[in-house]
Amino acid sequence: MRIASVGHVVFAATLVALGILGLVQGDLAPAWQAIPKGLPAREAVALLCAIVLLACGTGLLWPRTIARSACVLLAYLALKLLLLRLPEALHAPAVLGSWYGCAETLVVVAATWALYASFASEHDRRRFAFATGSNGSRIARALFGTALVFFGASHFVYANLTTPLVPGWLPAHLFWAWFFGCTYIAAGVAVATGIFARLAAALATLQMGMFTLLVWVPMLAAGHMHAITGPSWKEFVASWTMTAAAWVVADACRGMPWFVAVPRRH
Repeated sequence: MRIASVGHVVFAATLVALGILGLVQGDLAPAWQAIPKGLPAREAVALLCAIVLLACGTGLLWPRTIARSACVLLAYLALKLLLLRLPEALHAPAVLGSWYGCAETLVVVAATWALYASFASEHDRRRFAFATGSNGSRIARALFGTALVFFGASHFVYANLTTPLVPGWLPAHLFWAWFFGCTYIAAGVAVATGIFARLAAALATLQMGMFTLLVWVPMLAAGHMHAITGPSWKEFVASWTMTAAAWVVADACRGMPWFVAVPRRH
């Protein structure tokens, strides 16, 4: 076993940073604040979440512990999705924005699943064949693609919120909001179906990285980060985390050809 890629290292380092940030703040890191304020022992739960992120992120950097760390992180994310994100969405299921937390979490789940599928032990491959190897990789791509389609749709439904985020030096802000909405949807369908999946995953990762660099970094540099818990800071951390996760999924497509018109069977 070995480190899979640069994206793998960046993703692991991001988890470590989130864990440290959670420990320093004594609360959840900005990208993971989903625990209800009134929950008993919320501080203890937040501390546990920070430790899990720190431990799993560190484990992903060591070849012998990658598989176990990915498995634990996958279980943690599944609980987060089912116990925290999904109830939020079901509270207003007809509102697209209520599913945003689920979509963000799905991107990280997809990255974790891709790593687990690649590094699972022989025992796990025999016992959980449906979730490892090529099967697990397809599941990871399907989850990632689903999240991308959601992000694209939100560009149209919430164009009034997306348009102001377009850098001021670009003309026709509404056009760019719609354009990148279309590219997200197209990439999501391509990744989920396996049609041009490698190219689509790489371009989607690039798009997320550009958004982080051109939107949130300038906001922070302009002094919009009044505190480490400010909205611009939270959005930057969330965007960076999803970019790192998308990078892992894109790297997991390296065995696929860049250009193929039909899904490839493995």
